[in-house]
Amino acid sequence: MTSTSAPGTATTDTGSGRRGLGLVAVAIVLTGLNLRTAVGSVGPVLEEIEAGLGLSSAAAGLLTTMPVVCFALIGFAGPPLSARFRDSHVLAGGLLVMAAGLVLRSSASSPAPFFAGTVLAMTGGALGNVLLPSLVKRYFPTRTGLLVGAYGVALGLGAAVAAVVPQQVVAAVGDDGWRWGLGLWAVLAVVSALPWLAVPARPGSSRGTHTAVPMRALLRSRLAWALALFFGVQAMQAYVVLGWSAQYLRDSGLPASTAGWLLGFNTLLTIPINGVVPALAVRQRLQRPVLAVSLLAYVIGWSGLWVAPAAAPVLWMAVLAVGLGSFPLALTLFGLRAGSPESTAALSTFAQGVGYLISGLGPLLVGLLRGATGDYTGMFVVVLAGVAVLAGAGWVSTRPRTVEEEIGAARGPRPREPEVLECAGDAPVVVREPGGGSPRG
Repeated sequence: MTSTSAPGTATTDTGSGRRGLGLVAVAIVLTGLNLRTAVGSVGPVLEEIEAGLGLSSAAAGLLTTMPVVCFALIGFAGPPLSARFRDSHVLAGGLLVMAAGLVLRSSASSPAPFFAGTVLAMTGGALGNVLLPSLVKRYFPTRTGLLVGAYGVALGLGAAVAAVVPQQVVAAVGDDGWRWGLGLWAVLAVVSALPWLAVPARPGSSRGTHTAVPMRALLRSRLAWALALFFGVQAMQAYVVLGWSAQYLRDSGLPASTAGWLLGFNTLLTIPINGVVPALAVRQRLQRPVLAVSLLAYVIGWSGLWVAPAAAPVLWMAVLAVGLGSFPLALTLFGLRAGSPESTAALSTFAQGVGYLISGLGPLLVGLLRGATGDYTGMFVVVLAGVAVLAGAGWVSTRPRTVEEEIGAARGPRPREPEVLECAGDAPVVVREPGGGSPRG
């Protein structure tokens, strides 16, 4: 792929361009660190939150479901905000709002402000979820696997630390320590916003030339719906692990500190998995083998926890971590199943928006079924049924096809035109492939 600046626009020298790319890479990785801290820090201290705020089991189920609903609804605002403002400013603002929400919910004395703070705390993660894949596609089109792996590793690291620290803070501070365990992540969010504020605008920018793929066009794409279903069900698996596995292990007789450590161990193992899976998944022939390994791991891990939770909890949580490799697989497919940054942003937003709405049913059902039956049988029925859905959606999602090809086939042939790949506030870049093909990352 070759690229040239659009006529009439200035270009940056090689040195400053490399420094700019380095800053963007740092900002992407730091944002990845924040994507799950606000979510992962709740599960290990859920019991303390219930006691401190007087939450019922149904309310606790709502609490574990709220993040995914927020990710869906707030995520849909990503492309419109990106079209109006620079992506770097959108992400910086999202991280700062996230910090404010973390402080609000950690200081709440009743459910209402706690839930309000939770909504605000999800802003940075929601915008990062939908915008990072398109930024990787835009700035690093030939290094998609590397950059997706890098921020996936950062995401796993943030989630792992967030899973371990809160219970340790409770042990050190006392029953009210859960507030510190939830609020301290505001510092990381503020620090991560700073690189985005330092990312310079490219000269010659024009918002008027910004183009975006309308998400309504994706309604006609079987591939887009398959990716939405795949992402939604894998997210359901992840949020049941994050929101309920620690409490399940505690109710199965393990000490609270051990349950928190096991959740941290699980998320720690996802770090290398998040780094390896994208590097494999960029190769078409390896996508379905990676999918098969993930599905098998889910079946073994959930079945082991259900039948013998206290016998080998380390093994079950480790195997579930392998299953959670479906998440970086989904992130990689967003870039591979779209031909441009704009298409990637639209596909990412559509799949994650619809997907998170689907995934929100999982933790909510677990909370409702636990409250109604007094046990966790319903949880295992939900997640194991989800594995079957993942198999079907994943098979379609790993076909070597792009959403542009599906939508284009539906609309009929059209004259090929050079695509303008541009962030709001950045210089437009015209990309031309030999023979007129669309760009691939």
